[in-house]
Amino acid sequence: MWTALRDVRRKPLLWLLVFVPLLFVVKGVRPDGHTMLFVMSVLAIVPLAALLSHATESVAAKTGDAVGGLLNATLGNLTELIIAVTALRAGEYALVKASIAGAIVANTLFMLGVSFLLGGLRHHVQEYNRANARMQAGMLFLATIALLVPSLAATSESVQASPGVLSDLSVALSVLLITTYGLGMLFSLKTHREAFQSPNGGHGEGDEGDEKPWPVGVAAVTLGVVTVLVALVSEVFVESVQEAATTFGMSQAFVGFVVVAIVGGAAEMASAFAAARKDKLDLSVGIALGSAAQIALFVAPVLVLLSHVVGPSPMDLHFWPGAVAMILIATAAASLLTNSGRTAWFVGVLLLMVYLVFAMSLYMLPPRAA
Repeated sequence: MWTALRDVRRKPLLWLLVFVPLLFVVKGVRPDGHTMLFVMSVLAIVPLAALLSHATESVAAKTGDAVGGLLNATLGNLTELIIAVTALRAGEYALVKASIAGAIVANTLFMLGVSFLLGGLRHHVQEYNRANARMQAGMLFLATIALLVPSLAATSESVQASPGVLSDLSVALSVLLITTYGLGMLFSLKTHREAFQSPNGGHGEGDEGDEKPWPVGVAAVTLGVVTVLVALVSEVFVESVQEAATTFGMSQAFVGFVVVAIVGGAAEMASAFAAARKDKLDLSVGIALGSAAQIALFVAPVLVLLSHVVGPSPMDLHFWPGAVAMILIATAAASLLTNSGRTAWFVGVLLLMVYLVFAMSLYMLPPRAA
């Protein structure tokens, strides 16, 4: 336990944990202060996500490669999943869909772009395993097709797609996506794991300074406690988001697409950026594209299935056309720019510019449906 407390003291990011108790105090004193509650909940989620990430990695480090990979894959986006489930229960489907699309695009363009930029500023040219990048980009492309079909069916004049049919189609597609994700994990972690080894053996600068995993007991307790705290903070976030978004001149689509995506993935982004600067770009690419593929192939389908249990009505995979287009373009850009297995800082700039184009456009031109 002292190891965990020492880590909290050493990392400035974790000092934001002070906002967790403050948030609940302010909630009790000023329940109608939605803007303040929104800002404080965002600041509280960031360090909780970091703790959740490190606890997951600590448990995974003690369980072997196969089980560890499964744990990381299952719990890697737990923060985003908890926020989305909370919004799902509240019937905020526009926010849920925006956060799904935003997380996929942010991981594919923003996280990968900043990793390439930071790594490239320190190292002239960096290399990584392009087989892993190609596979993750391929799975992302499949997920984009699965999102495209219900959206086209809902807007097409030649197809009679009632809400019930769209819901059934979304459930069937969700099962296919989860199956594909499971088979992809089997392929990369078991049957063809040798193809996904780092070209430099996974070693880069500063390996000796990497964080040590916590004891399994500490990590498991932290995982349970932080999961509950994230759920409680997410309740406050979802309750305050609508009025706070209006105050800041933001649509729900922009909040989900940009704010929730970046806040929920802050811990993973910090890990990816640090790895890139240490010339461990395989880790950065694996975190960015792997997280995006996990959200598209696992988190989104799970939310569709959960909506039949916890939501006021079933949620389908019909996203607004702009979201599908942005996911498709992000996937194409990542596939094109990671195909060589080598990168430099300007490649990161290109990815970041595409992301900023999307974010600015969504802020100034919010979708009608959201």
